[in-house]
Amino acid sequence: MHFSLILLAIGVACGMRLVAFRPRLGWSTRWRHTLGLFLGPPLLLLITAGAVLGMGRQGQMLGLPAGEIGYICALGFLALALGCLVWRAGQAWHSFRQLRHYPAIEIEQTPAYLLDSAVPFAAQIGVWQPRLVVSQGLFTQLTADQIQAVIAHEQAHTHYRDTFWFFWLGWLRHLTAWLPNTEALWQELLLLREVRADRWAAQQVDPLLVAEALLQMAQAPLIGLEPALEHSCAAISAGTSLSRLEERIEALLSEETLPESASLPWLWLLLSLIPLLTMVLHR
Repeated sequence: MHFSLILLAIGVACGMRLVAFRPRLGWSTRWRHTLGLFLGPPLLLLITAGAVLGMGRQGQMLGLPAGEIGYICALGFLALALGCLVWRAGQAWHSFRQLRHYPAIEIEQTPAYLLDSAVPFAAQIGVWQPRLVVSQGLFTQLTADQIQAVIAHEQAHTHYRDTFWFFWLGWLRHLTAWLPNTEALWQELLLLREVRADRWAAQQVDPLLVAEALLQMAQAPLIGLEPALEHSCAAISAGTSLSRLEERIEALLSEETLPESASLPWLWLLLSLIPLLTMVLHR
């Protein structure tokens, strides 16, 4: 019976992603919808596995034996989730420690680390207390005003604690990469994160400066950085294909109101808790 419960949860999770996926919604609703659709199915699977593990291998549910197959599957999935989390945490810690090898500087009264690369680059590196990393190319290819706009954008990531929250979202992304539309939703979340940072920076400096700096840096890859930085990096050029770049500039210059923060999708979160109710059926 427990194995059937797990299969049902997988089917519901896949169905949620396939049926409810709605790209290109209005900016005012995209955060909640995308975040809910990204979080709901993985949490449903994790909570289902936790409920099965809590009910154990013995007993019955609705008159049917619990069985061991479902219990072993739930245990394996939770062990995989824990292993993935530990691995990502180790990668993030290693990336943060690598910052000590870069020269420390100060830019716009903000402590930073200097990367020896001709590519213009700026990012917050870390999880809870990220550090600003900039490249030498930032100073040679951008004007002083554009650099100020870039720093304002990166300060927005600190303000919203984007590296912390996206560390956990990235964990769910890797754990359930096999679910439908996982990558599409992840790229949408990256876009929304950068749009929010762009708009926050536009409150500090001229929006046109932010757009100019974005155009200069949008195609800058993470040259010279550790590959592990992906786990704890919020860069102005993150997830910016040509079409995404157009969307970011359009959102930056539009007058449409964007949510100040990504409000929690409570309906999706409540739906993911439903498997806990099955525990009362276990005898």
